[in-house]
Amino acid sequence: MVMSLDNTSRIKVRDKFFRLYLRKEKIDEIVCAIAGRIDVDYAGKTPLFLGILNGAFIFTSDLVRKLQVQCEISFVKYASYHGLESSEKISRLIGLNEKIKGRDIIIAEDIVDTGFTIANLLNDLKQYEPASVSIACFCFKKESFREDFKINYCGLEIPNLFVVGYGLDYDGAGRNFPDIYQLDESDV
Repeated sequence: MVMSLDNTSRIKVRDKFFRLYLRKEKIDEIVCAIAGRIDVDYAGKTPLFLGILNGAFIFTSDLVRKLQVQCEISFVKYASYHGLESSEKISRLIGLNEKIKGRDIIIAEDIVDTGFTIANLLNDLKQYEPASVSIACFCFKKESFREDFKINYCGLEIPNLFVVGYGLDYDGAGRNFPDIYQLDESDV
């Protein structure tokens, strides 16, 4: 069975068990708070959101629907995870199609841990000469972070946990859960 929910607020995704970490109601509050800050900072502007696929599709969707400012949305696809580990090898699978020279860009990411994926994207964006680039992420693993860029809109700082749900996955599975679950270490 790929995914299942048991009666103790645990889920099984592939061969691992995860326990409840954050309920969808709290997730919604966090996303609303980020949207409120972006509305203030980008009043009168039309930023282009670049969601990083696959994980950030839910966060990006929820975030832009809560905004009052006009915006545009596009996606780029980078990959760095294999199983439970983040690799230092980043693969860009789908690139930019929009003209971004002189545009205000907001990168939307589900989770920032090492920071390698966003560092690669920031490096790629330089050649297009955007007016500005900001970063909005739902989760930030400060303990794992190994880059030096600034996260402008951080929803939640979490310890170095492996989490699934709300777009976050384990080998492609578990993204669809509305709550966030952490790896249940008692089953490892």
